Amino acid sequence: MAAHAGVSVATVSRILSGTYPSAPATRTKVMRAVRELDYVANANARGLAGASSRSVAIIVNSVISPHYAHVAQGVQTQAAVEGKLCIVGTTGGDAERELATIQLMREEHAECVILVGNVVADDAYRERMADYARALALAGSQLVLCGRPPLGPDVPALVVEYDNTGGAYAITSHLLSAGHRRILFLGRRDGYSTPESRITGYRKALADHRVPHEPGLEVEGTMERSEGHRMIRERLAAGPRDFTAVFAGNDLIAAGARQALREHGLRIPDDVSLVGFDDLPPAADIDLTTVHVPHEELGRTAVRMALQRARDKSRTAEHVMLGTHIVIRDSVRSLIHATSPAHQ
Repeated sequence: MAAHAGVSVATVSRILSGTYPSAPATRTKVMRAVRELDYVANANARGLAGASSRSVAIIVNSVISPHYAHVAQGVQTQAAVEGKLCIVGTTGGDAERELATIQLMREEHAECVILVGNVVADDAYRERMADYARALALAGSQLVLCGRPPLGPDVPALVVEYDNTGGAYAITSHLLSAGHRRILFLGRRDGYSTPESRITGYRKALADHRVPHEPGLEVEGTMERSEGHRMIRERLAAGPRDFTAVFAGNDLIAAGARQALREHGLRIPDDVSLVGFDDLPPAADIDLTTVHVPHEELGRTAVRMALQRARDKSRTAEHVMLGTHIVIRDSVRSLIHATSPAHQ
Protein backbone atom coordinates (compact mmCIF):
# COMPACT_ATOMS: atom_id res chain seq x y z
CA MET A 1 0.00 0.00 0.00
CA ALA A 2 2.93 2.33 0.69
CA ALA A 3 4.22 1.71 -2.83
CA HIS A 4 0.76 2.40 -4.28
CA ALA A 5 0.56 5.72 -2.41
CA GLY A 6 4.18 6.68 -3.07
CA VAL A 7 5.07 7.08 0.59
CA SER A 8 7.01 5.13 3.23
CA VAL A 9 5.64 2.16 5.19
CA ALA A 10 6.10 4.15 8.39
CA THR A 11 3.95 6.98 7.00
CA VAL A 12 1.15 4.57 6.12
CA SER A 13 1.32 3.03 9.59
CA ARG A 14 1.17 6.42 11.30
CA ILE A 15 -1.79 7.65 9.25
CA LEU A 16 -3.82 4.47 9.73
CA SER A 17 -3.15 4.40 13.44
CA GLY A 18 -4.24 8.05 13.77
CA THR A 19 -1.59 8.75 16.39
CA TYR A 20 0.75 10.98 14.40
CA PRO A 21 0.09 14.26 12.55
CA SER A 22 0.43 14.18 8.77
CA ALA A 23 0.15 16.61 5.87
CA PRO A 24 -3.36 16.67 4.31
CA ALA A 25 -1.99 15.82 0.86
CA THR A 26 -0.09 12.81 2.22
CA ARG A 27 -3.13 11.58 4.12
CA THR A 28 -5.26 11.94 0.98
CA LYS A 29 -2.83 9.77 -1.02
CA VAL A 30 -2.79 7.07 1.65
CA MET A 31 -6.57 6.97 2.06
CA ARG A 32 -6.99 6.78 -1.72
CA ALA A 33 -4.70 3.74 -1.71
CA VAL A 34 -6.79 2.21 1.10
CA ARG A 35 -9.92 2.52 -1.03
CA GLU A 36 -8.34 1.35 -4.27
CA LEU A 37 -6.68 -1.69 -2.68
CA ASP A 38 -9.69 -2.45 -0.46
CA TYR A 39 -7.41 -2.67 2.56
CA VAL A 40 -8.70 -3.81 5.97
CA ALA A 41 -6.75 -3.76 9.24
CA ASN A 42 -6.47 -6.74 11.54
CA ALA A 43 -8.01 -5.42 14.74
CA ASN A 44 -6.60 -8.18 16.96
CA ALA A 45 -3.20 -8.80 15.45
CA ARG A 46 -1.95 -5.46 14.14
CA GLY A 47 1.79 -5.71 13.86
CA LEU A 48 1.94 -9.47 14.27
CA ALA A 49 3.08 -10.16 10.74
CA GLY A 50 2.72 -13.80 9.73
CA ALA A 51 0.30 -14.67 12.57
CA SER A 52 -1.96 -17.54 11.55
CA SER A 53 -5.72 -17.40 11.76
CA ARG A 54 -7.42 -19.25 14.58
CA SER A 55 -11.07 -18.78 13.65
CA VAL A 56 -13.80 -19.69 11.20
CA ALA A 57 -16.97 -17.63 10.82
CA ILE A 58 -20.54 -18.59 10.05
CA ILE A 59 -23.17 -16.02 9.05
CA VAL A 60 -26.87 -16.96 9.19
CA ASN A 61 -30.20 -15.17 8.98
CA SER A 62 -31.15 -16.18 12.52
CA VAL A 63 -29.99 -18.51 15.28
CA ILE A 64 -33.60 -19.19 16.34
CA SER A 65 -34.42 -21.29 13.26
CA PRO A 66 -33.70 -25.00 13.89
CA HIS A 67 -32.17 -25.31 10.42
CA TYR A 68 -29.60 -22.58 10.98
CA ALA A 69 -28.92 -23.70 14.55
CA HIS A 70 -28.09 -27.25 13.48
CA VAL A 71 -25.83 -26.10 10.61
CA ALA A 72 -24.05 -23.75 13.04
CA GLN A 73 -23.57 -26.65 15.44
CA GLY A 74 -21.89 -28.61 12.67
CA VAL A 75 -19.55 -25.69 11.97
CA GLN A 76 -18.72 -25.39 15.67
CA THR A 77 -18.07 -29.13 16.01
CA GLN A 78 -15.71 -29.29 13.04
CA ALA A 79 -13.98 -26.04 14.02
CA ALA A 80 -13.19 -27.57 17.42
CA VAL A 81 -11.77 -30.69 15.73
CA GLU A 82 -9.54 -28.43 13.61
CA GLY A 83 -8.40 -26.39 16.62
CA LYS A 84 -10.25 -23.27 15.48
CA LEU A 85 -12.58 -20.86 17.22
CA CYS A 86 -16.06 -20.35 15.76
CA ILE A 87 -17.54 -16.87 15.30
CA VAL A 88 -21.29 -16.62 14.64
CA GLY A 89 -22.97 -13.60 13.05
CA THR A 90 -26.62 -13.00 12.16
CA THR A 91 -28.10 -10.80 9.44
CA GLY A 92 -31.88 -11.00 9.77
CA GLY A 93 -31.91 -11.43 6.01
CA ASP A 94 -30.60 -7.86 5.50
CA ALA A 95 -28.09 -7.58 2.63
CA GLU A 96 -26.42 -4.50 4.11
CA ARG A 97 -26.01 -6.19 7.46
CA GLU A 98 -24.59 -9.22 5.69
CA LEU A 99 -21.99 -7.03 4.01
CA ALA A 100 -21.07 -5.35 7.30
CA THR A 101 -20.72 -8.72 9.03
CA ILE A 102 -18.49 -10.10 6.28
CA GLN A 103 -16.35 -6.96 6.52
CA LEU A 104 -15.99 -7.53 10.27
CA MET A 105 -14.95 -11.15 9.67
CA ARG A 106 -12.31 -9.92 7.20
CA GLU A 107 -10.95 -7.55 9.83
CA GLU A 108 -10.82 -10.44 12.30
CA HIS A 109 -8.94 -12.45 9.63
CA ALA A 110 -11.29 -15.44 9.87
CA GLU A 111 -9.83 -18.26 7.81
CA CYS A 112 -13.17 -18.82 6.16
CA VAL A 113 -16.58 -17.18 6.11
CA ILE A 114 -19.53 -19.55 5.71
CA LEU A 115 -22.77 -18.01 4.46
CA VAL A 116 -25.87 -20.12 5.10
CA GLY A 117 -29.43 -19.96 3.94
CA ASN A 118 -32.14 -19.40 1.41
CA VAL A 119 -31.66 -16.41 -0.91
CA VAL A 120 -33.12 -14.62 -3.92
CA ALA A 121 -30.54 -15.80 -6.45
CA ASP A 122 -30.84 -12.89 -8.89
CA ASP A 123 -28.11 -11.04 -10.79
CA ALA A 124 -27.63 -8.53 -7.96
CA TYR A 125 -27.11 -11.36 -5.47
CA ARG A 126 -24.60 -13.14 -7.70
CA GLU A 127 -22.65 -9.93 -8.28
CA ARG A 128 -22.59 -9.17 -4.55
CA MET A 129 -21.42 -12.69 -3.65
CA ALA A 130 -18.70 -12.58 -6.30
CA ASP A 131 -17.42 -9.33 -4.79
CA TYR A 132 -17.45 -10.91 -1.31
CA ALA A 133 -15.57 -13.97 -2.56
CA ARG A 134 -12.85 -11.94 -4.29
CA ALA A 135 -12.42 -9.55 -1.36
CA LEU A 136 -12.07 -12.44 1.08
CA ALA A 137 -9.60 -14.21 -1.21
CA LEU A 138 -7.44 -11.05 -1.36
CA ALA A 139 -7.48 -10.97 2.45
CA GLY A 140 -6.31 -14.60 2.59
CA SER A 141 -9.75 -15.94 3.58
CA GLN A 142 -12.27 -18.18 1.84
CA LEU A 143 -15.99 -17.77 1.12
CA VAL A 144 -18.15 -20.89 1.48
CA LEU A 145 -21.76 -20.86 0.32
CA CYS A 146 -23.70 -23.38 2.40
CA GLY A 147 -27.10 -24.40 1.08
CA ARG A 148 -26.84 -21.66 -1.54
CA PRO A 149 -26.47 -21.99 -5.32
CA PRO A 150 -23.01 -21.84 -6.96
CA LEU A 151 -21.77 -18.63 -8.59
CA GLY A 152 -19.79 -19.97 -11.53
CA PRO A 153 -16.26 -21.21 -12.26
CA ASP A 154 -14.59 -17.79 -12.18
CA VAL A 155 -15.61 -16.95 -8.60
CA PRO A 156 -13.28 -18.11 -5.78
CA ALA A 157 -16.05 -19.57 -3.62
CA LEU A 158 -16.69 -23.08 -2.35
CA VAL A 159 -20.22 -24.50 -2.35
CA VAL A 160 -21.75 -27.20 -0.17
CA GLU A 161 -25.45 -27.85 -0.57
CA TYR A 162 -27.98 -30.64 -0.20
CA ASP A 163 -30.33 -32.22 -2.72
CA ASN A 164 -33.50 -30.17 -2.30
CA THR A 165 -34.91 -31.19 -5.66
CA GLY A 166 -34.20 -34.89 -5.19
CA GLY A 167 -35.71 -34.88 -1.70
CA ALA A 168 -38.87 -33.15 -2.92
CA TYR A 169 -39.12 -35.57 -5.83
CA ALA A 170 -38.83 -38.55 -3.47
CA ILE A 171 -41.42 -37.34 -0.95
CA THR A 172 -43.89 -36.41 -3.72
CA SER A 173 -43.36 -39.82 -5.33
CA HIS A 174 -44.07 -41.40 -1.94
CA LEU A 175 -47.48 -39.70 -1.87
CA LEU A 176 -48.18 -40.59 -5.50
CA SER A 177 -47.29 -44.22 -4.84
CA ALA A 178 -49.82 -44.19 -2.01
CA GLY A 179 -52.52 -43.24 -4.50
CA HIS A 180 -52.70 -39.49 -3.94
CA ARG A 181 -53.27 -37.40 -7.06
CA ARG A 182 -54.30 -34.04 -5.61
CA ILE A 183 -51.34 -32.94 -3.53
CA LEU A 184 -51.39 -29.43 -2.11
CA PHE A 185 -47.94 -27.78 -1.99
CA LEU A 186 -47.51 -25.18 0.76
CA GLY A 187 -44.74 -22.60 0.63
CA ARG A 188 -44.15 -21.59 -2.97
CA ARG A 189 -41.87 -18.53 -3.12
CA ASP A 190 -40.87 -17.53 -6.62
CA GLY A 191 -37.25 -16.45 -6.90
CA TYR A 192 -36.09 -17.96 -3.59
CA SER A 193 -33.54 -20.73 -4.04
CA THR A 194 -34.74 -23.28 -1.44
CA PRO A 195 -38.51 -23.33 -2.12
CA GLU A 196 -37.90 -23.13 -5.87
CA SER A 197 -35.68 -26.23 -5.72
CA ARG A 198 -38.32 -28.09 -3.70
CA ILE A 199 -41.22 -27.17 -5.95
CA THR A 200 -39.13 -28.23 -8.96
CA GLY A 201 -38.86 -31.72 -7.45
CA TYR A 202 -42.60 -31.75 -6.71
CA ARG A 203 -43.48 -30.84 -10.31
CA LYS A 204 -41.03 -33.34 -11.79
CA ALA A 205 -42.52 -36.17 -9.74
CA LEU A 206 -46.02 -35.25 -10.93
CA ALA A 207 -44.81 -35.24 -14.54
CA ASP A 208 -43.00 -38.57 -14.23
CA HIS A 209 -46.14 -40.16 -12.70
CA ARG A 210 -48.28 -38.62 -15.47
CA VAL A 211 -50.31 -36.56 -13.04
CA PRO A 212 -51.38 -33.19 -14.49
CA HIS A 213 -49.73 -30.17 -12.88
CA GLU A 214 -52.30 -27.78 -11.40
CA PRO A 215 -50.89 -24.36 -10.44
CA GLY A 216 -53.92 -23.89 -8.19
CA LEU A 217 -52.57 -26.61 -5.87
CA GLU A 218 -49.44 -24.54 -5.16
CA VAL A 219 -49.94 -22.04 -2.33
CA GLU A 220 -47.60 -19.10 -1.83
CA GLY A 221 -46.19 -18.45 1.64
CA THR A 222 -43.04 -18.10 3.74
CA MET A 223 -41.40 -20.96 5.59
CA GLU A 224 -42.85 -20.30 9.04
CA ARG A 225 -45.25 -22.23 11.30
CA SER A 226 -47.82 -19.44 11.30
CA GLU A 227 -47.82 -19.45 7.51
CA GLY A 228 -48.68 -23.16 7.41
CA HIS A 229 -51.67 -22.49 9.65
CA ARG A 230 -52.76 -19.51 7.53
CA MET A 231 -52.44 -21.28 4.18
CA ILE A 232 -54.59 -24.25 5.24
CA ARG A 233 -57.13 -22.12 7.11
CA GLU A 234 -57.66 -19.87 4.08
CA ARG A 235 -57.78 -22.82 1.69
CA LEU A 236 -60.48 -24.62 3.63
CA ALA A 237 -62.46 -21.42 4.12
CA ALA A 238 -62.50 -20.80 0.36
CA GLY A 239 -64.57 -23.89 -0.49
CA PRO A 240 -64.80 -27.69 -0.32
CA ARG A 241 -61.55 -29.56 0.26
CA ASP A 242 -59.96 -30.34 -3.11
CA PHE A 243 -56.88 -32.26 -1.97
CA THR A 244 -56.13 -35.57 -0.25
CA ALA A 245 -52.52 -34.82 0.74
CA VAL A 246 -50.38 -31.85 1.74
CA PHE A 247 -46.69 -31.39 0.97
CA ALA A 248 -45.47 -28.69 3.36
CA GLY A 249 -42.35 -26.82 2.21
CA ASN A 250 -40.71 -27.51 5.57
CA ASP A 251 -41.58 -29.07 8.93
CA LEU A 252 -42.52 -25.75 10.52
CA ILE A 253 -45.11 -25.19 7.79
CA ALA A 254 -46.29 -28.77 8.33
CA ALA A 255 -46.83 -28.14 12.06
CA GLY A 256 -48.95 -25.08 11.36
CA ALA A 257 -50.88 -26.90 8.64
CA ARG A 258 -51.53 -29.82 10.99
CA GLN A 259 -53.02 -27.48 13.58
CA ALA A 260 -55.33 -25.87 11.01
CA LEU A 261 -56.47 -29.25 9.67
CA ARG A 262 -57.28 -30.47 13.18
CA GLU A 263 -59.16 -27.26 13.97
CA HIS A 264 -61.26 -27.98 10.88
CA GLY A 265 -62.09 -31.46 12.20
CA LEU A 266 -59.79 -33.31 9.80
CA ARG A 267 -57.66 -36.22 11.00
CA ILE A 268 -54.11 -37.04 9.92
CA PRO A 269 -53.64 -39.37 8.11
CA ASP A 270 -57.24 -40.70 8.04
CA ASP A 271 -58.68 -37.67 6.23
CA VAL A 272 -55.60 -35.88 4.92
CA SER A 273 -52.04 -37.14 4.49
CA LEU A 274 -49.26 -34.71 5.42
CA VAL A 275 -45.52 -34.63 4.68
CA GLY A 276 -42.78 -32.09 5.36
CA PHE A 277 -39.13 -31.36 4.68
CA ASP A 278 -36.04 -31.01 6.96
CA ASP A 279 -36.55 -33.68 9.68
CA LEU A 280 -36.04 -31.20 12.48
CA PRO A 281 -38.28 -30.45 15.47
CA PRO A 282 -41.25 -30.77 15.51
CA ALA A 283 -41.23 -33.59 12.91
CA ALA A 284 -40.67 -36.49 15.31
CA ASP A 285 -43.05 -35.01 17.91
CA ILE A 286 -45.97 -34.98 15.46
CA ASP A 287 -45.04 -38.30 13.79
CA LEU A 288 -44.44 -36.56 10.47
CA THR A 289 -43.17 -38.29 7.36
CA THR A 290 -40.53 -35.93 6.01
CA VAL A 291 -37.26 -35.50 4.13
CA HIS A 292 -34.10 -35.74 6.22
CA VAL A 293 -31.51 -33.01 5.56
CA PRO A 294 -27.93 -33.53 6.86
CA HIS A 295 -27.84 -30.14 8.61
CA GLU A 296 -24.84 -30.69 10.86
CA GLU A 297 -22.89 -32.44 8.12
CA LEU A 298 -23.44 -29.35 5.93
CA GLY A 299 -21.63 -27.26 8.53
CA ARG A 300 -18.86 -29.78 9.08
CA THR A 301 -18.27 -30.20 5.35
CA ALA A 302 -18.12 -26.44 4.83
CA VAL A 303 -15.32 -26.12 7.40
CA ARG A 304 -13.37 -29.11 6.05
CA MET A 305 -13.54 -27.81 2.46
CA ALA A 306 -12.38 -24.34 3.42
CA LEU A 307 -9.46 -25.49 5.55
CA GLN A 308 -8.35 -27.98 2.91
CA ARG A 309 -8.31 -25.13 0.40
CA ALA A 310 -6.31 -22.98 2.83
CA ARG A 311 -3.70 -25.73 3.13
CA ASP A 312 -3.53 -26.31 -0.62
CA LYS A 313 -3.90 -23.09 -2.62
CA SER A 314 -3.69 -25.01 -5.89
CA ARG A 315 -7.06 -26.68 -5.35
CA THR A 316 -9.68 -25.60 -7.87
CA ALA A 317 -13.19 -24.45 -6.99
CA GLU A 318 -15.25 -27.17 -5.35
CA HIS A 319 -18.94 -27.95 -5.24
CA VAL A 320 -20.27 -30.70 -2.96
CA MET A 321 -23.87 -31.95 -3.03
CA LEU A 322 -25.00 -33.94 0.04
CA GLY A 323 -27.84 -36.42 -0.24
CA THR A 324 -31.29 -36.37 1.38
CA HIS A 325 -33.67 -39.22 2.16
CA ILE A 326 -37.24 -39.84 3.32
CA VAL A 327 -38.02 -40.61 6.96
CA ILE A 328 -41.31 -42.53 7.02
CA ARG A 329 -43.50 -42.03 10.07
CA ASP A 330 -47.28 -42.21 10.42
CA SER A 331 -48.72 -39.20 8.57
CA VAL A 332 -49.48 -40.77 5.17
CA ARG A 333 -52.45 -43.00 4.38
CA SER A 334 -52.53 -45.23 1.31
CA LEU A 335 -55.51 -44.71 -1.00
CA ILE A 336 -54.71 -47.66 -3.24
CA HIS A 337 -57.60 -49.75 -1.87
CA ALA A 338 -59.86 -46.85 -0.86
CA THR A 339 -63.30 -46.80 -2.48
CA SER A 340 -64.81 -43.70 -0.86
CA PRO A 341 -65.65 -40.98 -3.45
CA ALA A 342 -63.87 -38.44 -1.21
CA HIS A 343 -60.60 -40.25 -1.92
CA GLN A 344 -60.89 -40.50 -5.67
